[in-house]
Parts: sequence; structure tokens; C-alpha cells
Amino acid sequence: MAYFSGLSDALRLTFVQIMILSTIAIVIFLYGMILNFQKWGAGVTGYALEPQEGKKGSAIRFLKTWWEQVKEESHHGHGKPILEVLILDILFQRRILKRSPLRWFMHFTIFAGWMTLFALSGLMFAVEMIEKFGIELPFTPAEFREFLSLPNYIFGYVLLIGVIIAVVRRLVVSDVRQATIMYDWVLLGGVFIVTISGFIADGIRTQFIWGFGLDPATAPPAALFHSVISLLFCIAYIPYSKYIHVIATPLAILANKGGE
Repeated sequence: MAYFSGLSDALRLTFVQIMILSTIAIVIFLYGMILNFQKWGAGVTGYALEPQEGKKGSAIRFLKTWWEQVKEESHHGHGKPILEVLILDILFQRRILKRSPLRWFMHFTIFAGWMTLFALSGLMFAVEMIEKFGIELPFTPAEFREFLSLPNYIFGYVLLIGVIIAVVRRLVVSDVRQATIMYDWVLLGGVFIVTISGFIADGIRTQFIWGFGLDPATAPPAALFHSVISLLFCIAYIPYSKYIHVIATPLAILANKGGE
């Protein structure tokens, strides 16, 4: 199976090549998560902080301790039911909504767009793997990819709206602008580039809105750029950046049974 992305129309990536790139990104991600679990197991809670000299945490011990807290029936923390915490605190982020509706809308659109696009990619991967194992489905991978094109567009725009709001807040709101450092701009710029490059790569291929009249021959390398930067920035880089909060915050909320 040849993928649309590649160095040129004649040199498109194969399924195996895409899987190798994806595996590399996932391995880098998992290694970073193990390092974070070890730090958290040593009592380090702040971003970019290291354990005290000679103090080493255990990733397995951290996960066991966290799971015991989640299962604990005593009302430590705020004592909210787990299902309520999952839906209202993590999925719909009600804590942010109480503080600022605009900030909540920004966070929610970025979260919903990012996670939904990730889930759709996972579904596409599952269909392709099922087809590789020779299991018949009522549709082909190509047909399923076409079926996903509309939700991909919708949630791509959802993500773009959230990123644009984040950029405008950092430019217009004085408190946010003063608290923003260059590293924050790098993170935000990375998400912006990933989002825009996806629209452009698809636009060049379909000549729809985002094509900007560019030569269709540039579509495969544009798609390759989007694929690589998405794997590196949206998967591999997460454990090593401030975006680790998308994992750390839900873990903390679940352990505390919701609340602040």
C-alpha cells in the first residue's frame, strides 16, 4: 500500500515505512513517559524539575501508587465519583469553565480537535492492520479514509479555532502576554504548523480552498512534511515539553477524585 505522502508522486511512502516512522515516534514517547513516571515517583511534581541527587523513583511504583489512590473508596481529595470526574473534569474541563469561559473554549477546542484527530488516525490504522491480516471488512481502507475526510476537516477546523484564540490572547491580553515566554510561542507555533500543514497538504491534492494554486506535484512532499512533524511534535515530543500536562493533569485529577 502506497501512502499519499512522499518525496514525490513517484516516491510515495509505503505502509511499512509509515509504520517504521510511527513506531519510532511511539518509542520516543514511551521512553519519555517512563522518565516522567520515575521523576513523579521520586516526588517531583513541577515541570522540568529533576529529583534530588541520589533519589531515584520507580515508574512501576508510581503507577501502582496512583492506581491505588484512584481505586480508594475513602473520600480523600474532593470525593467525586470517577465517572463524574472523567466526564466533567477531564473531558469537559469544568474547572477552567468556572474561571474563564473564553479560556475554557480555547482549551476545549484544542483538546477536542487534537484528541479527536488522534483517535481518527488510530481508527484508520486499525482498519489498515485488519486488512493486512486478511480479515474482510464491508469497506476498503481507501473507502474508510474517504469516509473520515469530513470529520477530519471538521475537527481540524475545531483545532485551528482553538490555536487562533490562543495566539490572539497572547498578543492582546496584557496579563497573558507578559506571562508568555519564547518557549510558549514555540509550543503554540508547533501546533499551528501541524494544523496548517495538514490543510495545505490536502488542499494541494484536492485543489480545495487551501491549495493556493500550488502545483499538484508538491502535494506528496507537503503531505510528508505534515506526517513527519505530526509524529514528532504531537506524539514523540509530548513527554519532553510542557504539553505533558495533557497527561499529568488528568492523572492528578483522577487521583484527587476531582476538584481543584
